[in-house]
Formats: sequence, C-alpha cells, structure tokens
Amino acid sequence: MQRARTPTAALLPQAHARVGSRRRSGQPRQLSRAARKARGGDEKVAPDPAVARDVELLDLERQATFDLDEEVSTAGNFFAEDTKTAPYTSDDADLPVFNDDPGPLIMVSRPLPRVLILHTGGTLGMDPQASFQDDEGEVTLVQGGTYSDGLQPGKMLTDLTETIPELRTFANLDVRVCFNKDSCRVTPNDWVRIAKTVHAARSYFDAFILVHGTDTLAYTASALSLMLAGFRKPIIITGSQLPLLMPRSDARQNLIDSMTCATAGFSPPYVHLEEVAVCFGGKLLRGNRCRKMNTSQYAAFASPSFPVLANLGVDVAWNEQALLRSQGVYRPRFNLNANVMRIPIVPGCDPRIAYGDLYERGVRGIVLEAFGCGNLPDLPELGWMPWLRAQLAQGMAVYLASQCGEGDLRPELYRSGSLAIELGAEGGPQMTPECAVVKMMLCLEYPTIPLAQPIAGEL
Repeated sequence: MQRARTPTAALLPQAHARVGSRRRSGQPRQLSRAARKARGGDEKVAPDPAVARDVELLDLERQATFDLDEEVSTAGNFFAEDTKTAPYTSDDADLPVFNDDPGPLIMVSRPLPRVLILHTGGTLGMDPQASFQDDEGEVTLVQGGTYSDGLQPGKMLTDLTETIPELRTFANLDVRVCFNKDSCRVTPNDWVRIAKTVHAARSYFDAFILVHGTDTLAYTASALSLMLAGFRKPIIITGSQLPLLMPRSDARQNLIDSMTCATAGFSPPYVHLEEVAVCFGGKLLRGNRCRKMNTSQYAAFASPSFPVLANLGVDVAWNEQALLRSQGVYRPRFNLNANVMRIPIVPGCDPRIAYGDLYERGVRGIVLEAFGCGNLPDLPELGWMPWLRAQLAQGMAVYLASQCGEGDLRPELYRSGSLAIELGAEGGPQMTPECAVVKMMLCLEYPTIPLAQPIAGEL
C-alpha cells in the first residue's frame, strides 16, 4: 500500500523550525560541494537525511514564491473582478472595444498600473489661441470656446505626455475620446455613454480618469456614482479653469493630482479608493457630494455636506475614515428617465401659474427645493400645497430638498413639510440638488431603489 504524502505546505513550518533550531544550537549547516572544495578538502561527507529534506522543502518554497511573484507581475491588473456584462443595445455599436493586449508596458519592480484617461471635452483640451484672448494680462473666453470634432486619442496622449511627462511615472496610460463638447451640452445620454465605456473597460484597467468641463461636472459625477455603484475601482473626474497649453493653467496640477489619487493603491501608504471622486484645486471630493462653487478660482469645487477625502499639498493627507467602502455586488444600471425638474420655492410665486400641470406635460419627477430644513408655504391662497397635492395625486414623484448647502433636512418639523410627506413626497437626509436630480432619474427607471436611502454614499 502506498503511503499518502504530507502536503509540502504543511511541512514547511516544521522545516523552518528545524533549520532555525540547528542554527541557534550551533550545528553546522549542510555544505555544498563548492563550499567543501573552498575549505581545501575533497573528502566525501555523508549528508544528513534530515538536513537534506529540510533544504529540499525550503527550495520548493522559494520556487513557489518565485512562481507566484512571476504570475502576479505579469497579470497587470490587480483589481480585476469577473462581473456579469450589462446588456447593450444597437446604439452602443460605436463604443470602444477593449482587449487583453496592454500595449507597451513601463516596467519598474513590477508592472505599473494601467490607467484609462477618458476625454469628454471642457476647458482642459481647448485650443487657447482659438478660445481665449489676452487683454492686457486679463484672460477671457471668446466665442464660447472652440472644440475640435477631429480630436483623436493618439494626439491627446502625445499632448498629455509631452506637456506632463510625469504622468508616465505613475502608470501605463491609454486615452480614449468619448466626445469633445462644452459640458453645458452634456445630457443624460452622454452620462450613459461614459458609464458604459467605463464598464466595458473595467476588467482591463486599474483606475480611470475622466476629463470633463466644469459647468456640469457635478451632475456627471453624481450620475456615474449611482449608475456604477459598487464599481470598486477609482473613477476620478477632473478638468481645469484654463486650457492645458496656457502658461498658468491649473490643468497640469489637476491631472498629476488625479493620477496620484488614482494610483494610490499601488504605492505606500496603499490607499485603495473605491468610488467616483472629483479631484480639483488640491482637493479630492466625493463625486456625488461636490458642487461648483467658484467660476474663476482654481479651487472651483467644494463639498459642503461631506468631509474632504484628501488634501494634496507637499504631502497627500488622506481622510481614510471618509472613504467609501462598497458593500454588496457590483450591478451597473444604465437606464435613466430624464423627465425631471428642479423647482426652487420663491416667495410670492404661485406654481399653478408658473408651472401648471407638469405631469400632463410629461414631467415625472420633481426635486422641490424648500426653505431651510424643509419648510414651504402652507396657506391655500399661496398655491403651493394645492398644486403639490394635484401633482402627487397623478403619480408625480417628488423629493423635498433644501435651498441651504449645509445642515440636516427635517421637513417633519414643520406643518407644511409634514403635510407634504403625508401627501406622498419623499424627504430624508440632505442630497446636493445635482445628485437629487440624477437619483430621481435613476429611481424612476428602477422603482425598487429607495430615493431616500444611500446606494453610493450620496446621503
């Protein structure tokens, strides 16, 4: 009968212990033939069977470790995860196709991470001579900016790496152009296109950087965070206040900072970002909590209702307690109902006159921006409560938001807020208006998703 052999892995701790014990006790190690010749003796030394067995086991361990390191070093994708591919339609035929060929790799001690830079337009890639004029030191935008329809990925990558060669030290880069337009022209269909492109590339890249115009950047950040909830890889959105090729542009630093955060999981202190974030003006912000606060300062974005994820100065100061840790299974959602309106309550405005029957005209969701923590006019003659009752009765979805940037949303504290909740409006923790609109679009298509419960750290 053949005796079952003990697995090598189970014997390794014993081998380490015996070798260590012999060394501590002063027992001589088994010498190689070359070592014996070096000592001037060619006499044959009978090998100790126990020592030979331990040496063999340790050699096996070293070989296994080498094989594992070789396998990891050639994988090139440390965060890859098998997922069920989301359905595509005929409209997606022109989406880029990704494959396992990584192209040329820059090797250090192991392959650098692969980062996909997606360009969608905005100020960063503008032609400064065609889009800006310098009037005695004051730079102003002319003609609404110039965007080239023929922008190609190869030229984009060349421009980036020539202007900012440091980017190559962080990662192996690939650049794709989703579209090239002013962000005021970006629509929910564009959000879906970006989300599908990122989803299609998920298994081939370790992190993603999206170049976007600043005006609607907060909407796109919210949309990607909700549609790709549970993505578990860094998706960082950035842009600039001045084009990359202008002397005082903030684009260079924003791109370097974005790359620093996107690849933070591959170098000390190994911070793993697993969410959609906005990197701008030396700060990393949660994407669905940020808002554009300044039109002319480099620090254009802020996160009034949530802590900064990281401050990028001489050092990168991470707020790791604020980072999102995804729970559950990654499940992309690509359907949005864009028939949603933001309506701020204005004193003296009668919505029956200003807005009329919105449901009859095709609107299916309203983000109603109330006063304070959820207060609104409650007298019948002011029109808001009768109008709200009529819209809710027809099936309109209504979310109560606040016109305040910070603080809690507590509509139940007021008579009018409590009545609105009783009529069917939803109110809960505060969302930014941008995020509230996008989440309403998503919830209209996916009714099982609670509007007032978080799915991507938005509440």
